[in-house]
This record gives sequence, structure tokens and C-alpha cells, in this order.
Amino acid sequence: MITIRRLVCATLIVGVIALPLLAFLNCPRANAGNSAAEAPYLAENNAAMAKMMAGMAAKPTGDVDRDFVAMMIPHHQAAIDMAVALLRYGHNEKLRRMAQEIIVTQQQEIATMRLAIGEKPPPSAPSPTVPH
Repeated sequence: MITIRRLVCATLIVGVIALPLLAFLNCPRANAGNSAAEAPYLAENNAAMAKMMAGMAAKPTGDVDRDFVAMMIPHHQAAIDMAVALLRYGHNEKLRRMAQEIIVTQQQEIATMRLAIGEKPPPSAPSPTVPH
């Protein structure tokens, strides 16, 4: 049975995330300037987006709080993964600093959400702030 909540979630996911992503991926103008040097960055970014979309498609459990966390963690992890990609390939110092901040704040929010529903936070790990 389709509930209003499921319909709203599906509409938001499609309208906010999937349609702009599909438009970007299929838009010749958006992809026209891609150079071979940018290919690794775009591949990492596309992988982060695909992983996020798959993770956000979590099956509802009947517990709104857990369902929210189950969908938000992949969203936050995608922000981390995209920020890491920028640190690996980007050169703008202002954006690099912002990417570092995104990594830290999104990791903190993931830990906070897990704690809020009684789960253990992920193990501590150094933030990937240095390009390799």
C-alpha cells in the first residue's frame, strides 16, 4: 500500500536529487567541457551519487526516526565522498577548506544521528583532507 509518506519521500527524492542528476548526466553542454584530467573526479563524484541513491532507497521499517536516519546517512556520506573527491582533484583553496569542513560536520552529524536512535557511532578515523 502506498502511503502519503512514501509518496512524499519518492517525490522529494526524484524532484530534488534524481531529476537534476539525470539532467546533468544527459546534458551535452554540462559534459562538453570535461577533459581527460577531470575524468577521475567525475567518476568519483558519479560513484558517490549512485551509492547515495541506492542507500536512500532504504525500505521503510515503520519507525520514522530509524527511516529518517537510514536515508540521511547515505546522503551525508555522499557529501563526504564528494568533498574527498574535491580535495583529491580541486585547486581552489576556498573550496578545499569548505570541503574539509563538510567532511568534519557530516561525520559529526552521522555520529549524532546514530546515537539518537541508539546505535553506536562509526569508529573514529582521520579526516581525508590531504590529496594523494
